Amino acid sequence: MKTRILYIEDEPYLGRIVKETLENQGYQVIWETDGARVMNQFADFDPQICILDIMLPHVDGYELCRQIKSKIPSLPVIFLTARTETSDLVKGFDAGGTDYIRKPFSIEELIARIENQLSLANGSESGSNPTREQVRLGLYTYYPNRYELEYPGGKFTLSLREGEILSVLSGSLNRVIERKHLLINVWGDDSFFNSRNLDVYIRKLREYLKHDPKIRIQTLKGKGYLFLVTD
Repeated sequence: MKTRILYIEDEPYLGRIVKETLENQGYQVIWETDGARVMNQFADFDPQICILDIMLPHVDGYELCRQIKSKIPSLPVIFLTARTETSDLVKGFDAGGTDYIRKPFSIEELIARIENQLSLANGSESGSNPTREQVRLGLYTYYPNRYELEYPGGKFTLSLREGEILSVLSGSLNRVIERKHLLINVWGDDSFFNSRNLDVYIRKLREYLKHDPKIRIQTLKGKGYLFLVTD
C-alpha cells in the first residue's frame, strides 16, 4: 500500500515537480495550493504525513499545522520553507511541526526526511515500550501511548517529538542523560539542526511541567540534562 502524503505548496512549478517526483517514487500524493481548502479534504484523504509550505494564501502553514495536529496529534508534519530565521524555526515547532526543510532543497533530502518521520511515527504507534502504559511524575501522569500528560488542573496532548523526549527523560529519572544520547534516541543523529530542535522541545516540556515545582529539567552545560522529580 502506498504511503499517503498531503502536500501543500502554492508555487505551481515547484509543487508539480515535487508531486510528480514523489509519485514516481511510489508515494500517493494529494497536492493543494490554498491553505483554506486543506481541512475539507483532510479526513477523506487520511494522510500518513504532511508537507507544508509556510507562506500560503488565506491560511498560513503555522495555522494549518495547528488545525491538522488538533485532529491527529501524532501525525508527522514537515515544514518546507524559504524562511531562515531561528524565530521561524521555533514558531514552526510550537505549531506542532516535527521537521523543517529550508528551500532550496533536493528531492533526495526530502524523501530521506519523509522516511525518517514515518519510521519514528510507526515506531511510536506500534508501541516500542508497551509495558509503560502510564508514568507517574510528581503531580503529573504521562500516558506514552496517547501522548497525554495529565495533572490535577488539566491535560496536555503532546506532539510526537515531545512525547518521545519525555519518554527518554522519564526513563532516566534523577540520572544524567547525555545530550547526544537523547538526540540519537529521538532523531537518529546528533546534527546541529536536530540539536536546535531539541532546545525548542525542552523549553516546551518545561512549560508543560511548570505546575509542579518539584519537577525540573536541569541543563548541564556541555553534558546533557538531569530530569529531577523530588519528594
